[in-house]
Amino acid sequence: MSEHDEKSALVTDIMLETFRLNGTLLAAGDALVADLGLTSARWQVLGAVILEDRPLTVAQIARRMGLTRQSVQRVVSDLEAVQLVRFEDNPDHKRAKLVALTEAGEAAYAEADTRQIAWARDLADGMEPGALSTTVRVLQLLRARNEAREQ
Repeated sequence: MSEHDEKSALVTDIMLETFRLNGTLLAAGDALVADLGLTSARWQVLGAVILEDRPLTVAQIARRMGLTRQSVQRVVSDLEAVQLVRFEDNPDHKRAKLVALTEAGEAAYAEADTRQIAWARDLADGMEPGALSTTVRVLQLLRARNEAREQ
């Protein structure tokens, strides 16, 4: 059995801590937006469309968010049932409809965004901007290297 060197051990620590952080972020996100009829997954799908500033197909949302098409389809179906999104015809594909936010979906996302900013400010309190920037860059680099391995 091979041994970790210092850097691979640290990357492993980052992986494990990221898994733990993801779990706590999802639970906190669910609690933050529950009264809006959202979950973290619903919020994430709405955000993908908002950030793109145009309707997207389920497959496009899945690719942008690093999720499976099937999981996004389930969430989009749930969002349509509560009238936070609607399907629009796609001029580029007859069967792959576009997912667009309704006014209620836009309002729910806007309120979730306001709450998220306050949450992020609270979490960032007392942290150095340089350390946070370095953390973002390291996570981006690890993601890019991992994605390159999958190619």
